[in-house]
Amino acid sequence: MWKRLPLYVKILVGMALGIVAGMLAVYFDLTKFTTDWIKPWGAIFLNLLKLIAVPLIFVSLVKGISSLSNISKLSRIGIKTISLYVISTVIAVSFGLLLVNSFEPGNTFPEHKKIELQERFGSDISLKKNQADHIKEESPLQFLVDVVPDNFFKAATDNTKMLQIIFFAILFGIAMVSLEEKKVKPVKDFFDGIDAIILKIIDIIMLFAPYGVFALIAGLIVDFSGDADLFTALGWYAITVIAGLLIMIFLIYPLFLRIFTPIKYTDFYKSISPAQLLAFSTSSSAATLPVTMECVENKMGVSNEVASFVLPVGVTINMDGTSCYQAIAAVFIAQVFGVPLDIYDQLLIVVTATLASIGTPGVPGGSIVMLIIVLTSVGIPIEGLALILGIDRPLDMLRTVVNVTGDATVSTIVAKTEGKLTYPPQIIAEKVKS
Repeated sequence: MWKRLPLYVKILVGMALGIVAGMLAVYFDLTKFTTDWIKPWGAIFLNLLKLIAVPLIFVSLVKGISSLSNISKLSRIGIKTISLYVISTVIAVSFGLLLVNSFEPGNTFPEHKKIELQERFGSDISLKKNQADHIKEESPLQFLVDVVPDNFFKAATDNTKMLQIIFFAILFGIAMVSLEEKKVKPVKDFFDGIDAIILKIIDIIMLFAPYGVFALIAGLIVDFSGDADLFTALGWYAITVIAGLLIMIFLIYPLFLRIFTPIKYTDFYKSISPAQLLAFSTSSSAATLPVTMECVENKMGVSNEVASFVLPVGVTINMDGTSCYQAIAAVFIAQVFGVPLDIYDQLLIVVTATLASIGTPGVPGGSIVMLIIVLTSVGIPIEGLALILGIDRPLDMLRTVVNVTGDATVSTIVAKTEGKLTYPPQIIAEKVKS
């Protein structure tokens, strides 16, 4: 019975049992037992996620950039595609930050709870403040200096240096694109194999997720002494994420379509609804890609030349739903743990979430690994992941719908600007009838 359950159901069960175990531990004074014998398994799960973060983002980015090898033929399409993807991602992150700073879901915790957490993570917060003061005294370009590593292998041993790893991955990918295909083919084959292995490792790690979530939640409930405000904050967090994702679907993308194309957003959504439904059920933009291409080409009239380039690239580098969620989740966890985030931290979240979303694989669970990159970049305790993992899968389903919708939107816009968009007969007929 347990083996036949979907992973997201198992995680929800793990979260529910973790809540019960934590409450019972508080009620029967079993906090030491929980801390000594249950909570460590949550730490192991977090270490597994951190273990795969560096190789995942490096390999995913190199593969994504090297897939642009036909940029010489589609230079204009490539520039438009990447520009629109980056712009939409920045917008998604910005809206996420705007919502989470406006609603402040993590601030539903009582002040005395925040003080306890601040004392617990006081050394990290003090170090963070000292770093911020040091940054203010440095050159405005010091941020760029810090992005460029002097030793890649040294940067790869520190999860807080993810921007340096991303920089080297981009440089590596550009170099691959610049060389002749026959020279880099063995390297591409090597990265294809490594990517498959890494994705399989993520699958294996996610099998442990229900048990890891159980241990993390049980330990967290003990730390919070069974405070019910935890669940109030989690509900507000979910509402904030959903609001951000719905804004992308029903405001930002229709606005893009209205500005760049004559297509009504109702026609657009009617055409891509099969892909959206599949994305919602699988939580995988990669698995949805064949259906997305069919909808965009056969129902929207986007040429194969554009769709076959824009959509696969989008699966790799366009993660609007994921980046919006990462921004909200990072600030939410910071609010819960009482970690102050100034304007520099928020800008760093924008940059890191944008770049990290480029390396997020289009498979279930990939965004959790990337969220660690965002959290560690601004010194937010990653133990806060326990708060959101239990409800991550339902939110991941909606995030994937946003990602796929963004891919279809950009491909339609690029096709229109390139004169490669032909309105299908069924949409014309519906317009004539109306």
